[in-house]
Amino acid sequence: QVQLVESGGGLVQAGGSLRLSCAASGRTFGTYAMSWFRRAPGKEREFVAAISRGGGNTYYADSVKGRFTISRDNAKNTVYLQMNSLEPEDTAVYYCAAGVVWNYYSDSAYAYWGQGTQVTVSS
Repeated sequence: QVQLVESGGGLVQAGGSLRLSCAASGRTFGTYAMSWFRRAPGKEREFVAAISRGGGNTYYADSVKGRFTISRDNAKNTVYLQMNSLEPEDTAVYYCAAGVVWNYYSDSAYAYWGQGTQVTVSS
């Protein structure tokens, strides 16, 4: 069992930056792939970024490639999402997820989810 707690969301102007953190409980953090998904108002949850267990491989949605960076610190049981050049279209609730995955891009591949943190980008 893994419990995930996101933090770092907030209100930022377009062009600004935020860094999201997701702290995981338990001693098995390093056995899970980690990801970030988001859900904008009136839209379905969508993939944002993922990182492999050891951190050697990362995956991004086309809409955030070059602006967002996912990283992890297995010693701290934490995964991060550095978001730069934020756009109003990035406004959403951001969710952290963990799992032993076969498809990094699919939300059904992740067994554990956090409660989410709100990110609002004003124009």
